[in-house]
Parts: sequence; structure tokens; C-alpha cells
Amino acid sequence: MAERIKRGDRKDGVWLKDLDPLHGFMPYLYPNRADNEAFIQEQIDITALNEYLKKKTEGDPEFKYTYLHAIVAALVRTITLRPKMNRFISGNRIYQRRWITAAFMVKRQFADESSESIFYKAFGDDDNIDTIHQSIKERVTSFRKSSAEDNSTDKMGMLLRMPSFMMRIVMKLLFFLDRRGKVPDFLIKEDPNQASVFITNLGSIGLHAGYHHLTNWGTNSIFVVIGEKHMAPFYQEDGSVEMREVIDLGVTLDERIADGYYYSKTIKLLKHLLTHPELLDQKSNEEVEF
Repeated sequence: MAERIKRGDRKDGVWLKDLDPLHGFMPYLYPNRADNEAFIQEQIDITALNEYLKKKTEGDPEFKYTYLHAIVAALVRTITLRPKMNRFISGNRIYQRRWITAAFMVKRQFADESSESIFYKAFGDDDNIDTIHQSIKERVTSFRKSSAEDNSTDKMGMLLRMPSFMMRIVMKLLFFLDRRGKVPDFLIKEDPNQASVFITNLGSIGLHAGYHHLTNWGTNSIFVVIGEKHMAPFYQEDGSVEMREVIDLGVTLDERIADGYYYSKTIKLLKHLLTHPELLDQKSNEEVEF
């Protein structure tokens, strides 16, 4: 039997009615997500992560464990343990998302004219890096073996066949429905702008991490940019310098869903998971001491 949605709730989120006045008032004072971005850039020491991924790949050399798999696993666990990061604002209301979803783009091959598809999946309390690696493997393998498009790309192509004036009318209607959580599932079931976290792996194409905007469409409150690995100096207590391999992460957040202290602890947890990668073998709902 389908879960009954209470008045004021959405199919994808529960309306948080009992917030403190400051956070409850913010969506009215600053109604647009793209106007309320907080950007955080962090450098991750990947010394331990390199060894960890090397050992994990020995079990599946045909589809290697990569930085992307580790970062997705760390993000899923971080959001599971820090639930305010899974909130979103729509129609001047703050909602707690009903599930954790991650999305990123998959390229059929590394060529200018190659098509892209969307990986979009919900994750649960039992997920860890192995289940996430397997789900990404299945999606990437399927996409690269077929010519079929993902649902979102297919539906965008369908809408673009409309005359321009009709397209503008349809988009106004869709934005109206989006603010109320009423957009039909067949249009947005794989829309990355509806995900808990939207990830782009610029490191895979040789680019550095940087800022990426949020959008006023959808419900996505966290956008993560993964940069190219590089060497960086680490200063020791005795004044000596050690060069280590690092990855930079650019994290753009909707600043209205939590406060700065909550964000600070969230980023510290994410860094702790990536610098102690053996924790990624555990289930995402297991508590972490950090």
C-alpha cells in the first residue's frame, strides 16, 4: 500500500513546520536557490585513498574502483549521518527529503562529439562503496553498450520538438508544478537537479575543481565538483615540507538549509571518510567518530 502523503508534504519530501524563526523565514526573504549559494573548497590528502583503491581494484580489475566511487560513497554516508544536508527548499517551504539520491554525468567515450547520459540512483542505509561501485558499473556498462538515452535526456528531446512559443508556455507550467512537487514522475525520475547531491568529475577530463552554480529548477541543494589530482605541500611541526598527492573538492550548498556550524562538521566528516577510506566499507548508517 502506498504511503499516504500528509497535507503540505510532497511525494519527495516532508514539510518541516517547526523550524526556528530564522530558518523558517529565510525562504520568504530569499526565495531563489541560485541566490543563496555558499561555496566551500577543500583539499583532500589522497595518500591513504590511493592504497585503498588499489587494493579494492584487485577484486575487480576490469572495472576499477576510482576516486569517483569513493567520493560518492563518502557523500552518501555523510548525508545519511548529517540529515539536514538532505533538505531542500521549494515554494517558500523547507522539506526533509524522503531518500538520498546521487547523480552525475556519464560520457559514452572521451571524444568531443560523444553523447552523455545521467547516472541517478537512490541509496539506502545498507549501501557502502561496494554496492555503489556495483550500481555505477551496471549503469556505465549498460550505457556504453547501447544507443538508448536516459529518461531525462529522452524527455528533453521530446519537449524540444515543440514550437518555441509552446515550449515557453510548457516551461512556465512545469516551473509552477515544480514549486509544488507536482511535476509528473515520467519527466523527472532521472533529473539530476532533483538529486540530494549532483556531482561532476572534472578530474577525469584533466580540469581543476571550482565553483558550480545551483539551479532554481528542482530540489538539488548540494553540487560537488571533483578536481584533477595534483601534488601539494604539507607543512610538518618541525617546519619541514612534505609533498603529497591531493584532490580538490568544490562544494556549493544552499545556505538556507542549515547553519555554518552544521556545514563545518559536515565537511570535516566528509574529509575524515576520504582520509580514512577503510570506513567506506561500512554501511552508510553506521556512526563515525571524528
